[in-house]
Amino acid sequence: MQTYITEQLQQLSRAAADLCSLAPQIEQAALMCLDSLRTGHKIIFCGNGGSAAQSQHLAAELVGRYKLDRPALPALSLTVDTSNITAIANDYSYEQIFARQLEAVGVAGDVLIGLSTSGHSRNVVLAMQRAQDIGIRRIALVGARGGEMQALADLALPVPADSSAHIQELHIAAGHLICDLIESSLYA
Repeated sequence: MQTYITEQLQQLSRAAADLCSLAPQIEQAALMCLDSLRTGHKIIFCGNGGSAAQSQHLAAELVGRYKLDRPALPALSLTVDTSNITAIANDYSYEQIFARQLEAVGVAGDVLIGLSTSGHSRNVVLAMQRAQDIGIRRIALVGARGGEMQALADLALPVPADSSAHIQELHIAAGHLICDLIESSLYA
């Protein structure tokens, strides 16, 4: 077991080192979010499963705090309202759960950050398409292959990993860096 643990941590360590190659995209993502926040708009997150949890986590870093005590920033995750999710899934389809909510709360000037390890999650893809229609800028946090979301995004961050676990670990690292840059740019 210890050999397996060591191998997994070494793989993650190599992937994290390779994440440095996305420093320009991470900076650009933070700048997009800063532009949105400075003009009175919000950051919206969505994803499924572990990516749903990360969506909530990153929104909480902005609404609560990341490192600094500062005013709350407008951010939300479309993964948290079970009444909306189940009503939309029941009345329309599960594929519409994020796009429909985005239609209700999103406005031009907001930023949507979609998380998907494959880049093909249909409900996130449809949210990216709806965001484009509304005039919401789109950031895709995806795995190395990018998927459909990469083509729909204004900015894609295809993290250098293929396994879902390592992709999600790199997504949270990139997301934390974005939150850190936002917070330090506005309040440090």
